Amino acid sequence: MLSQVIQEYATEEWNRDVPAGDGLEAQLEAGRLLFFPRLRFEVGAHEEKFLSERWSDGKAKNISLRGRGATAELRGCQGAAEDLALLGGMLERFAQCAENLARQLFPVYRGRLIRGFTSYRPYAVAERQTSWRKDDTRLHVDAFPSNPTGGRRLLRVFTNVNPGYEPRVWRVGEPFENLARRFLPKVGRYSAASARLMRALGLTKALRTEYDHIMLQLHDLGKCDVDYQLRSPQRTCDFPPGSSWVVYSDQVQHAVSSGQFLLEQTFYLEAEGLEDPSSAPVRLLERLTGRALV
Repeated sequence: MLSQVIQEYATEEWNRDVPAGDGLEAQLEAGRLLFFPRLRFEVGAHEEKFLSERWSDGKAKNISLRGRGATAELRGCQGAAEDLALLGGMLERFAQCAENLARQLFPVYRGRLIRGFTSYRPYAVAERQTSWRKDDTRLHVDAFPSNPTGGRRLLRVFTNVNPGYEPRVWRVGEPFENLARRFLPKVGRYSAASARLMRALGLTKALRTEYDHIMLQLHDLGKCDVDYQLRSPQRTCDFPPGSSWVVYSDQVQHAVSSGQFLLEQTFYLEAEGLEDPSSAPVRLLERLTGRALV
């Protein structure tokens, strides 16, 4: 199965017309990672200065653009206002490229994808020291304590903008169902009352459903299991500068081993908006637990 995880495509343009019916939605929903080795995001000459850690405020691993247009907000950064306006413009341009790509590659999703944050990761992976729970060098599926998805999918577009020759090195793990079957017996009981309290106190941005609770537990149980990290089925993937890749990060286990200077665009999609809604993690977990989770 791992030999088939990476699916390579020759697309070189963010705005290229792609015939409908290529089945790329099915590839994503089956847990594949779509790799575009020559899909480059061009950093302009006036933007090359942003390929440096000095623009980060040092408090977060990401510089993020939230919202769009006049209401857009750039977070996690520092610098003069005119420079940050240019940086925000670069991230907005990448967001538009990612939207164009998703619209053309995935016609089934047109009108259904919701654009989330646009992120820029300027730090070298090895330089970020953090807790095991936040350690992205450990295999994991994406789930966030303060931002429950309620079963919505997390579709992510990545591109390596390293100015040299350094690849973004990932490890990709075994299928989501294997992870779920391994750790579901260890998942603690969900408390709806606790979820409502966290929402009332502002600790979560939305109500944490039982699905979100299980996903957080799978995230943590997999990360803290050293034997699983070392011995579970996995493969290494190198994404060179000038390449891009697309994946459902709530389904495909991934870990970053090395690299610096990455752009990332997140999209949300309701499970019912998939070509095959039964492929969603929420539906798989409902089948395994025998009950509705959202």
